[in-house]
Amino acid sequence: MRSTNSSQLKFHQIVENKFQIYNSLFMSLPYDEMQKIGSLIPFLYEESKKGLPEGKSPNEIISDFFEKYTDLETEEEKIDLMYRIIQYIERQVVLFDSIEDAAFSSLHPDNEKGSIESIYHIALAQNKVDEVREKMNNFVTRVVFTAHPTQFYPTNVQQIIQDLRDYIQNDSVSNIDLLLQQLGKTPFINQEKPTPYDEAVSIVYYLRNVYYQAIGKLNNEINQLFFTENSPLKSTVIQLGFWPGGDRDGNPFVTAEITWKVANLLRTSILKNYYHHLKNVRRRLTFKHITEPLKELSDIIYQNMFSEEGNLSLDDLKSRLYEIRETLIRKHDGTFLDILDDFITRVDIFGLHFASLDIRQDSRIHQKVINQIVEKYTGKNFLELSEVDKIELLTNPNFKINPNDFEEDIVVDTIKNVYQLKTIQKRNGEQGINRYIISNSETIFDILNVYGLFKFCGYKEDEINFDIVPLFETIRGLDGAETTMNKLYNLPIYANHLNRRKKKQSIMLGFSDGTKDGGYIKANWEIYRTKEILTAISEKNQIDVIFFDGRGGPPARGGGKTHEFYASQGKTIANHENQITIQGQTITSNYGTLPQAKYNFEQLFTAGIISDVFATNASQISTEQRTLIDELAKISYKKYEDLKNHSSFMPYLENMSTVKYYGKTNIGSRPSKRGGDKQLEFDDLRAIPFVGSWSQLKQNIPGYFGVGTAINEFKKQGRIDEIKDLFENSSFFRTLIQNSMMSMQKTYFPLTYYMKNDPEYGEFWNILHDEFKLSKELSLEISGYSTLMQDEPLNKASVEMREKIVLPLLVIQQFALNKIHNESEHKEEYEQMVMRSLFGNINASRNSA
Repeated sequence: MRSTNSSQLKFHQIVENKFQIYNSLFMSLPYDEMQKIGSLIPFLYEESKKGLPEGKSPNEIISDFFEKYTDLETEEEKIDLMYRIIQYIERQVVLFDSIEDAAFSSLHPDNEKGSIESIYHIALAQNKVDEVREKMNNFVTRVVFTAHPTQFYPTNVQQIIQDLRDYIQNDSVSNIDLLLQQLGKTPFINQEKPTPYDEAVSIVYYLRNVYYQAIGKLNNEINQLFFTENSPLKSTVIQLGFWPGGDRDGNPFVTAEITWKVANLLRTSILKNYYHHLKNVRRRLTFKHITEPLKELSDIIYQNMFSEEGNLSLDDLKSRLYEIRETLIRKHDGTFLDILDDFITRVDIFGLHFASLDIRQDSRIHQKVINQIVEKYTGKNFLELSEVDKIELLTNPNFKINPNDFEEDIVVDTIKNVYQLKTIQKRNGEQGINRYIISNSETIFDILNVYGLFKFCGYKEDEINFDIVPLFETIRGLDGAETTMNKLYNLPIYANHLNRRKKKQSIMLGFSDGTKDGGYIKANWEIYRTKEILTAISEKNQIDVIFFDGRGGPPARGGGKTHEFYASQGKTIANHENQITIQGQTITSNYGTLPQAKYNFEQLFTAGIISDVFATNASQISTEQRTLIDELAKISYKKYEDLKNHSSFMPYLENMSTVKYYGKTNIGSRPSKRGGDKQLEFDDLRAIPFVGSWSQLKQNIPGYFGVGTAINEFKKQGRIDEIKDLFENSSFFRTLIQNSMMSMQKTYFPLTYYMKNDPEYGEFWNILHDEFKLSKELSLEISGYSTLMQDEPLNKASVEMREKIVLPLLVIQQFALNKIHNESEHKEEYEQMVMRSLFGNINASRNSA
């Protein structure tokens, strides 16, 4: 308890107090009447804090605020002031982010739990250094950056934030003041929707300025602690993945041309980093027989940076470096060898690709393309063929397709893209683009259709240097995963393909759509069980299965338990690699600075080591525990299904939340739902707007709904102690509940108390509220905690401060939604207000759930 109190005190001193001090500088921001706005916000906050729990509606609170604290009379004047308040709070969020980020190293010491240093000391104490070393040499963590529509600050705002963090660390008040003034004049939102290429550029900013250093530094630390000069680390430890420009699922703006352009951007970007890094190397290696080859290499890199016809290969780059290294040892006694080796290590890690560009598309699109190809070249209806004939056609075609033979854009572009992948691999190396992910995978043909596309485009079997990755993301997909993979493993032509892929099969499991589809406990338990089943069937077929986790479940929801989630996976789940997607504002918030990025990369990597080498009984789920979790999952699933089937579910989401405004904002290139402009339907709704809209309502339904009902069923049977024991003794279940607690901590039903008596939605709102109260009460009871997030004082303090900052923003948003719902004559202005208020709320929450 002492350490909890001390960490809270430290947070108070170096984050909260600094925020209060620097927040006063906002008075000088260059807006008209900025001082007046800065002094008005505390009054709106107090009115909201007091009024909402008493049942006052946002309409009443806003009306009282204008009446008490302003002399504004017209609605136009009031709308204008609310816009200014939104802008002001957006910048308060940036200031708080910058202060908290600047304090990161002080709040997270190098030797804390999950660090490389702590692992080293545990391994020493348990005489397991050799085991850890062996695991590290055969273990990789892949972090895949996506561009889902949650947040991207424009690049100029990112740069201001970076400078602001630096000045805050040095307490440079005059510079902070100037930057806050710059922030006040700089637009926070994109005037137009970003293209997929724009999104790629946004993430490449972090690749170049943060991850190049963070991963290199982490790699060096591991080498120094666990390895020797004669026996260095063989693994690359952290690999980066990249989706912008490759992820076509539901994004019509990702084309073959964009994929080529992004692949070239990644190659150019890493060459730029090498060029600048090499300058530092050359400042020290000024010796005879070293200077000239280094200059020659620098010139070659420079020439390749600006040419799509660049001919530098990774093998050539490495061979030149190793020749220089040998000369340095032989003729100059290895002087400054560590500086050269550091550069060589970066080349080993990042190659000529920087991050691996993944291709992803929905299985239904592939099926459409296959159907047209088969009809065009064989005259047959693919869907009417027998399973045997389908397999034969896909794996051994007697034709080669031409994209110009087709008219539909999606078919033409799909074919063009498959053709160009071979060329991209040649330029960027195989690591540059070597995975094709299939969303909504449910059958063997969802995978074979992609294999068939390669064959149709003339690829020989040994030229398909791609991992074909099914993404099982629905309950149906998860249920059929075992059958699908077993059929694939026993299909001779696919087995031969896996032999060429070193007998490794990557499988993506989609938490986001799984949680949307099946509810919190059910989805996460199904994922866990599916991993166990696929591990067993893969081992039986002598295949190393690698699991790739989509965002939205325990690895990400809640934002603080990723390490514990992976560390809690027992021996029944394959642990060859940890792979996870990181998206939206989580990129900037968890991986936006060098200390943060290094810390989170490190935590992900060591979790896999802990799970394998230091696994405890708590990470193994016993038969009795499985039975309990099964029961909980079934009960909670039934509760969630009843909610989804409620007649008010979609109308409530469409009319009372911000769901339809996600697609109208300029924060992502991809539409917020599949299916174009047709009526909003649950199946077409993307997981991120779905989860994010519940977050904007401060109801966070996907993070806990059904948890309370499930536990309560055991309590009614007098079996609550069984669930208490489960929380105490199962790492998986404990992590599940703790993540749910963070979702509940970010929940604030008083914001929508006004809905409980609504004639149309009152009954539905009460269902949501009752389940929240029950889930909170029983989660605390089974954990023995007195408050939510009791075990995470730093994260809890951060959440509380952020919720406090955005409370006036949330009230304004609800006020605007109500005005829209009641057909205000200023409807268009209020719709703009709702869209604008999304940004501050999303950024403050730091994840969308």
